Amino acid sequence: MTVDPTSSDPIRDPDHTPRGLRRRGLFHRLRHPPPIVPVVRLYGAIGRAGPLRGGLALSGLAPVLERAFAVKRAPAVALAINSPGGSPVQSALIAARIRELAQEKDKRVFAFVEDVAASGGYWLAAAADEIYVDAASIVGSIGVVSAGFGFHEAIARYGIERRVHTAGERKAILDPFRPEREEDLALLREIQASVHELFKAHVRARRGAKLAGEEDELFSGAFWTGERGVALGLADGLGHLRPILRERYGARVRARVVGAERGWLRRRLRMDGPAWPPAGAELDAWAEAAAGGALGALEERALWQRVGL
Repeated sequence: MTVDPTSSDPIRDPDHTPRGLRRRGLFHRLRHPPPIVPVVRLYGAIGRAGPLRGGLALSGLAPVLERAFAVKRAPAVALAINSPGGSPVQSALIAARIRELAQEKDKRVFAFVEDVAASGGYWLAAAADEIYVDAASIVGSIGVVSAGFGFHEAIARYGIERRVHTAGERKAILDPFRPEREEDLALLREIQASVHELFKAHVRARRGAKLAGEEDELFSGAFWTGERGVALGLADGLGHLRPILRERYGARVRARVVGAERGWLRRRLRMDGPAWPPAGAELDAWAEAAAGGALGALEERALWQRVGL
């Protein structure tokens, strides 16, 4: 292209975009960056965690939540939830920390339920200001459960004698190798009722007038699809993370996942690293962690199966 130096037309780049306009566009983007919404993934069972398998506990999530809420130009924080529940204590601790940071940093919190937010998973979702679900998500299970096995008849059949010695007559209550006693069951029911009341109080405080169902139904321990959960007031609507964030904060919004750093044992056990195979004390630690991880995986599998997944 021949350029007339006397012409008032702007100089154009090969793509025919005036250079002045391109510079102004760049400056505009620098001065007006797109909003960022940090995303914290709350995946898996709540509670028990080990070096070889993850678990949701405040000790591991605290730094992740701190980093997410510390993003200055973030108008909100998103929670991506996929959890069948677990420890009520860790559920309460994590939810309380989310609310503390939301108030301290003045940020809105959105929860996006994937496959399931049941029991403790819903406790976490209720920490958000708004909850969105897929129509086929599973939500609810606002209750408390204790499960185990009874082996007293099995050991009697094989002539096995159970010997338990305690200081404190109720120290060995609910021993699976002894028949259940009514006084032990009464204590268990009392504890469950107390935890259930805490769970219900949390849901009432967070969802308030949004709850549309009868409490006898909502707090029965039942669970529902996401679509039904919206009708019951357990969720605010159907929707997924990115479309909802674009709707709220514009097409340029960026969802940025905030993750946790890997622990030292996870790094050491890389198959292609010099630390493999472990030896000596490291091998003992690895074997113990692997055994604990296998048992924990079975417990977690049971949690998922309670909601049909």
